[in-house]
Amino acid sequence: MRILLTGTRGQVGNALKPLLDGHGTIIAPPTAEFDLSKPELLTGQLESLKPDLIINPAAYTAVDRAEDERELAFLVNAKGPEAIAKWAAANRVPLVHFSTDYVFNGSGDRLWREDSPTEPLSAYGASKLAGDLAIQAAGGAHLIVRTSWVYAAKGTNFLRTIARLAGERKELRIVADQIGAPTTAQAIASAVAGIVLPNLTTLHDQLARRGGVVNLVCAGETSWHGFATAIVGGLRSRGVTLAVENIVPIATADFPTKAVRPGNSRLDLSRLKAQFGVAMPTWQEALAHELDAYVQLGTPAHAEQQAQLSLSGSIL
Repeated sequence: MRILLTGTRGQVGNALKPLLDGHGTIIAPPTAEFDLSKPELLTGQLESLKPDLIINPAAYTAVDRAEDERELAFLVNAKGPEAIAKWAAANRVPLVHFSTDYVFNGSGDRLWREDSPTEPLSAYGASKLAGDLAIQAAGGAHLIVRTSWVYAAKGTNFLRTIARLAGERKELRIVADQIGAPTTAQAIASAVAGIVLPNLTTLHDQLARRGGVVNLVCAGETSWHGFATAIVGGLRSRGVTLAVENIVPIATADFPTKAVRPGNSRLDLSRLKAQFGVAMPTWQEALAHELDAYVQLGTPAHAEQQAQLSLSGSIL
């Protein structure tokens, strides 16, 4: 079994690789050797690599920058996956791809189902939706894993940014009117491995019958403000000394960004449980595990790369 895994420098790809090791030959080419922004080269590269399974977490995820780099976002998130999906369909190779809550407009407070109407508000969301539709149109056996609010103990993400800022500032101003489920890359990787690995020899037929789109996030919901508050409390309970005294809830309107974010990112997990038997941990349980890992890393919070900030210190 030859498993092509893209994006191993990203959070989900990095979390997936150790779970896949030992279940076949893992092909994890660097971006320079398998570049989704060059879709015209991918077919030839796939012919050379000859994977039996493709797992594609690689994506363009710079949400605000995508408003100015729309063409690049669509190459990586739509045209690249389209080329992969067409090759996979023609060669009967199952494809696992990752999508986002940004395909929805974020209105109301209902749970978004896999078949809910899509209406992305940003170039990033539109590019990811275009990729989803292209994979579906290719007609091969596939699973599109739709997730949200992804973070990890490593990398550049909300958890690490909050940890750094909480160590530097007495006050944080965090958006409180966007609701979703913070989801660790490890929780995503564990769920996907649980779906894929027991069925490797029959995965093509399994996904042909019950694949398609599936929502996969941690259970429960909170705001970015609630998430930040839980991170700070969790770090303090683990003995981390922080400077922060106040975490102030603010509205999205108080922190304008170039790309519009969905206000409601609640995803319905019914299909995940019914079709694949997967029950996700709560976001609080997953956060506890990730905070343990973060503290064990011993990485100084101030060394984390600068995330997008407003002058008031608000972050998304």
